[in-house]
Amino acid sequence: MLAFSNGFVLCRLVFKMDNLGLEIIRIALPAAMALAADPIASLVDTAFIGHLGPVEIAAVGVSIAIFNQASKVTIFPLVSITTSFVAEEETVGRISSEALKGESLEKASTKNNEMKELIPEDVMLENLEKGSGTKGKTEEVVPEDEFTTTAYKSPNVTSGSSNKHKLKSKRRHIPSATTALIIGAVLGLLQTVFLICLAKPILGFMGVKSGSPMLTPALRYLTVRSLGAPAVLLSLAMQGVFRGFKDTKTPLYATVAGDVANIILDPILIFACHLGVSGAAIAHVLSQYLISLILLIKLMKQLDLLPPSVGDLQFSRFLKNGFLLLARVIAATFCVTLAASLAARLGPTPMAAFQVCLQVWMTSSLLADGLAVAGQAILACAFAEKDYEKAKAAATRVLQMGFVLGLGLALVVGLGLQFGSGIFSKDKNVIRLISIGVPFVAATQPINSLAFVFDGVNFGASDFAYSAYSMVALAIVSIASIFVLFKADGFVGIWVALTIYMALRTFAGIWRMGTGTGPWRFLRRPNVEIRL
Repeated sequence: MLAFSNGFVLCRLVFKMDNLGLEIIRIALPAAMALAADPIASLVDTAFIGHLGPVEIAAVGVSIAIFNQASKVTIFPLVSITTSFVAEEETVGRISSEALKGESLEKASTKNNEMKELIPEDVMLENLEKGSGTKGKTEEVVPEDEFTTTAYKSPNVTSGSSNKHKLKSKRRHIPSATTALIIGAVLGLLQTVFLICLAKPILGFMGVKSGSPMLTPALRYLTVRSLGAPAVLLSLAMQGVFRGFKDTKTPLYATVAGDVANIILDPILIFACHLGVSGAAIAHVLSQYLISLILLIKLMKQLDLLPPSVGDLQFSRFLKNGFLLLARVIAATFCVTLAASLAARLGPTPMAAFQVCLQVWMTSSLLADGLAVAGQAILACAFAEKDYEKAKAAATRVLQMGFVLGLGLALVVGLGLQFGSGIFSKDKNVIRLISIGVPFVAATQPINSLAFVFDGVNFGASDFAYSAYSMVALAIVSIASIFVLFKADGFVGIWVALTIYMALRTFAGIWRMGTGTGPWRFLRRPNVEIRL
């Protein structure tokens, strides 16, 4: 633990653009941009719906909250598990193919030497002299090393089959990728059925009762939007596959293409076709299917998605770790949801200020999530290769970058919220409460960044059990602190409790690596330490 804590001072390598640094940036930057693209498109979407009226935007807001909550429970475990499993399997497959290739070359070399020993030297020289002396004939000269083959084939015959073989060999078979797509499709269909059948009761639970003017537009939007659930789950499963390949550019291009289509279709369907909130939902659904189609086409060029047999699929492995991460997601989201519900009890003004601070607090984590994706992909490959030096170096570097990023975000968020809070509200009381929340939102940025990056590090090490159990344990402590501090100091107490919650998440990651337990046992070997 001492070596770990002392390492925070040693951040000199964080800006070093060596191979590892460039690899992290190459993965993290497109991943962060892809994560940011969707919220930006949602803001534009909200702006268009806002022109329909306050009832419509309020109704859509409730429907989006329901859809996002239902999706988040399944999306996070699926994407996280897929990224790790695909990275591991792809690395193991690559190592195996390289080993087989080396073995084949060695056998070929041995056979070549044996054949040379069997063929008398004078015969070989005679054949070579005949070959070099023959001119104007159609027969081709067989090179010396071709004596090792049993039959010689014309290049014209072999080139076509060779090209076909090369094209076929490019399409790999990775069972975890196929498994993720099947699970994503099934979960998407179940989510569609669930939301359509229970849309009205769920809206009632959210406060949109039968007599509410929001019920009709909310019901209409949620029903149509639910039809896009299979596309959402499939696209995110495929994003997990590409992340496992350390390819975050392809998901970025697909996401941007879908979001641009959504922005273009919004005014056409909402205003030109007079479809209102249904038009907004249709635009979003079409954009999600476009994203899925682009990713599927790209993926089919790289993978053979049809498994040789059902036994190759990894449902039990996915479900086992999926339930662990599901418990983790529920524990994590419950803490934030509880904080928001308690803020709402303070009244509309404190709730408005809390919502602004919370959105900024959570949105600023997108950049750290990009680093988490990079760390997860690189570490999963390193652990699969049993390259513990690279695992140590990668974990160190992404944590360094996360901490420095958090310091930068603290400055930007602090100044931005302090001087730009008027963008979110003109109410003086709301602005005053936002200024009270600013120190907490800004000061926790380094802690938040480390917490999110530690998530990626733990997932890269396939340490899903510890991630789940530690989150449930610290969530219990955090929930208790939220209730106690809320009663003691209201608005400020909630933010103190959220600070404790994020600090505990960071501490859980530091404890696991610092004590060298679980997959980090190799850190307890002599002369091995983590330097941040």
